[in-house]
Amino acid sequence: MNPLAAERPLSLQDVQEAAARTAGRVRRTPVLPVGAGRWLKLEQLQHTGSFKARGAFNRQLAARERGELDPVRGIVAASGGNAGLAHAHAAAELGVPATVFVPGTAPAVKVDRLRGLGADVRLVGNEYAQAHEAAVGFAEQRGAVFCHAYDQPEIAAGAGTLALELLEDVPDLDTVVVAVGGGGLFAGVAAALEGRVRVVAVETAGAPTLHRALAAGEPVDVAVSGVAADSLGARRVGAIAFDLARRTSPVSLLVEDAAATAARSELWSRFRVVAEHGAATAWAGLGPGGYEPADGEQVAVVVCGANTDPATL
Repeated sequence: MNPLAAERPLSLQDVQEAAARTAGRVRRTPVLPVGAGRWLKLEQLQHTGSFKARGAFNRQLAARERGELDPVRGIVAASGGNAGLAHAHAAAELGVPATVFVPGTAPAVKVDRLRGLGADVRLVGNEYAQAHEAAVGFAEQRGAVFCHAYDQPEIAAGAGTLALELLEDVPDLDTVVVAVGGGGLFAGVAAALEGRVRVVAVETAGAPTLHRALAAGEPVDVAVSGVAADSLGARRVGAIAFDLARRTSPVSLLVEDAAATAARSELWSRFRVVAEHGAATAWAGLGPGGYEPADGEQVAVVVCGANTDPATL
């Protein structure tokens, strides 16, 4: 279990505080109606192309409020993907250095983007776990603020702020569909909507961290593979997300890679919405064979990221 995970349950109040803290720092992303009672939350339009900017700003701003964010030591994260980009962006906006550890197998284009945002990129090992271990050690030795990719209260609460926007834009909302990797987005959305709106959590069959955890009664390691592994590739669901799943009993669904790929193509061809495979996984979970809404049910699908090669759409 991640020692940095919440010592108390994540709550609506945490998400509301995150919304107030990050106001003016993150974009209020639009909601697109795509049929009777169907909506897309276009979070792929967020800074750096994913919802991760919300948690990154909340984590770093909260650390600054507590006097933990040193202007010389800055922040450290482990991620060659969306989380790393978000933390590098937030650090640049707040004027502090960012050190990002990534596995040596990270694509050069992602490393270049991180450096373009001003991050000091450190290549370590061949797997995320090795980069993560190095980042934790760096934080302990240098006094930098450690920023987890998903399993920290401020990270999850920041992600949940998009659900508050959804409720304002669609007041009679019944259901929100989200993709799950490590679970930070799910956790924040579930905390924000607990007792008010149903949450459908969708994963690919090649990265079923939440699904397996619910079956086992605790977070367990899973083998990760498939088209969405670059963004939904956590080997174990976070402790915060698992706690929220036990509290809120989400609908947990698995979809095949082919369905995620088809959903990605459909989002582009029908709505001109660019989505990475992980984000399209949520759309793939809606409809025949997945979650089938009742007549009149108001359903929003979160398109959580767009960091993909548009030439492959």
